[in-house]
Amino acid sequence: MIEILPLQPGQVADAKHVIAAVAQRIFEPEKSTEDFADLLDEDHELDDVDDYQQVYTSDRGLFLVILDDGRVIGTGAVRRLDDRVAELKRIWLLETHHGRGIGFRLVSMLLQFAREHGYESIRLHTSRQQARAIAFYHKVGFHDIPGDPEDPDDVSMELEL
Repeated sequence: MIEILPLQPGQVADAKHVIAAVAQRIFEPEKSTEDFADLLDEDHELDDVDDYQQVYTSDRGLFLVILDDGRVIGTGAVRRLDDRVAELKRIWLLETHHGRGIGFRLVSMLLQFAREHGYESIRLHTSRQQARAIAFYHKVGFHDIPGDPEDPDDVSMELEL
């Protein structure tokens, strides 16, 4: 049974593992998931997940996990950028669960949370390498906005709430 619930402290390691496993196949398919996860740890790329309560939930944000019979299979979060704008973060779902509407349910819940907490728009940043994610975000209603001029791989998007 699929459930989408707020992240609990005992699920942090599993959430980080899901993020690393999915990202590894996109960005470093020649590496093992464990080696890629070690690289993410060395670069402090997932420190926000370790500190999810401070980074997300303490300031009008939310970090969710997707559970399949109690096992973490996906993640997603919203964090405050300013009083009017939130950011969609950490949307990851194991490939075995793609195409079943689970990601749409997750994002819908996060958008509803953002609306209920007074945000007027929500932004996200992703990589050009994530063509499937970009197409998904367009389907949900996000539109492209100018990205980081220093990063030609950056894709920035926004949705008015």
